[in-house]
Amino acid sequence: MLENDHLHFKIYKPFGMLSQLHSNDAKESRNKRFLGELYNFPDGIMPIGRLDEKSEGLLLLTTDGKLSNLINRSGVEKEYYAQLDGEITNEAIELLQIGVEIGFHGRKYITKSSQVQRLSTLPALPEPNNKLRIGRHRPTSWISISITEGKFRQVRKMTAAVGFPTLRLIRMRIGDVRLKELSPGKVTPIKEPSF
Repeated sequence: MLENDHLHFKIYKPFGMLSQLHSNDAKESRNKRFLGELYNFPDGIMPIGRLDEKSEGLLLLTTDGKLSNLINRSGVEKEYYAQLDGEITNEAIELLQIGVEIGFHGRKYITKSSQVQRLSTLPALPEPNNKLRIGRHRPTSWISISITEGKFRQVRKMTAAVGFPTLRLIRMRIGDVRLKELSPGKVTPIKEPSF
């Protein structure tokens, strides 16, 4: 493979799957699901960033470490749809837009400003995993939230900080690369994304 001849993929990471190709821990391999079961990825492929096990949606993979570093470190915007426990208020949306205090590595951290809007209509989304406890106690609401940083479980921590815990989280976009009509577990080769 030539230096600039890298491979790139986008996938819809399903709920319940880790954002890594496999595990070297035999015990973990028996109990967890990994990206490697979705596709016969080439050697040298790596996920760009992560989605936690309970999150779903767009995940990019590449053989280009420089591209991975660029996306992770340069503030590329990532958009998520979050289904929240409760009917989010305008005040909570304003707080999310300004930035809220969350815990990160045992310290308090104020998130950067973000774009947040209430969603009244949604695109067609796959049914949620039945392990999610959606709407069991009170009504839910949906927001679109776009952030330029990627702290550990940041969106979940942000919505919890304003009193509306995230029940379901789907990453819809990274820069100009969109989830579009992929279904959970679907893998698609793509051209080199530009950021």
